[in-house]
Amino acid sequence: MMDNKDFEVANPPTDSVSGLDFSTQADYLAVSSWDNQVRIYEVQPSGTTVPKASYAHEGPALCVTWSKDGTKVVSGGADKAGRMFDITTGQSTQVAQHDEPIKCAKFLDQGNVLATGSWDKTIKYWDLRSPTPIGTVQLPERCYAMDTKGPLLVAATAEKYVCVFDLNNPTAIFKQLTSPLKWQTRTVSCFTDSKGFAIGSIEGRVGIQYIDEKEASKNFSFKCHRDDSKNIYAVHDINFHPIHGTFSTAGGDGTFSFWDKDCKQRLKPFPKANGEITNTAFNRNGSIFAYAVNYDWSKGYKHSRPTQTPKLYLHAVRDDEIKPRTPKKR
Repeated sequence: MMDNKDFEVANPPTDSVSGLDFSTQADYLAVSSWDNQVRIYEVQPSGTTVPKASYAHEGPALCVTWSKDGTKVVSGGADKAGRMFDITTGQSTQVAQHDEPIKCAKFLDQGNVLATGSWDKTIKYWDLRSPTPIGTVQLPERCYAMDTKGPLLVAATAEKYVCVFDLNNPTAIFKQLTSPLKWQTRTVSCFTDSKGFAIGSIEGRVGIQYIDEKEASKNFSFKCHRDDSKNIYAVHDINFHPIHGTFSTAGGDGTFSFWDKDCKQRLKPFPKANGEITNTAFNRNGSIFAYAVNYDWSKGYKHSRPTQTPKLYLHAVRDDEIKPRTPKKR
């Protein structure tokens, strides 16, 4: 049952959603999906949404990210291309190229540099004014998930490798580790203070990892997205709240929850949606939480239901749902 107060986005994608990202400047939501399209919606103060623009890849669009100034959207696709849409001109151009599909794209906090992570086992850095990458890094395996905050960039690959980068030296892997979780990585998200990251896997687990060895005692993992019948579901997305530093998880069980890593507790669970939740995003001030409900293909094409069309929802975030708990005095 959905939270009745959540707003449904009009004119959603026609196939499963692969990425959500809000502009850092205004309440514009970019959505990439398996129907080859990237769509941009304006979220009005009333909660209603207006489709503003869309552009296409030549294959499924697998990720989407906004430039820091809010004027451009970049997406990566199965067509091995990174494409940029300029909000001011309405034009889309190709700005990146890999030998295999581009699974991840993120603008770095410094400058107008774009990082793309691909199944060709590389990360490439792009200055959008140049057709050739300004840097390339060889990864140990295919890039499955990537996030960046301040000087920190974390890329998670196949075979459970995690590569940590200090963006002061972006073409060298600062630290390579193995995921603390036993199974395949689905998502990775950097802390708001850049001191570490959260990683989610297909086995309904999240790992909290600090970069500095001195803080290793704070590392821990926890179970989530499991049901009373002991069914285990993938953690598809993790997002940190931009103000409070608390975070969300969403999964194949059709639920999302808000958590506080410092107090190691769940702040609020939300009711089950009618379908799996594949992607989530907070807006720039954390007052809106967007989530995509659609088939996650975890059981293959035979279980896909033509009637289950993708839906996008917007949840108005209340402070009492997301604010950190006061640690107990000892």
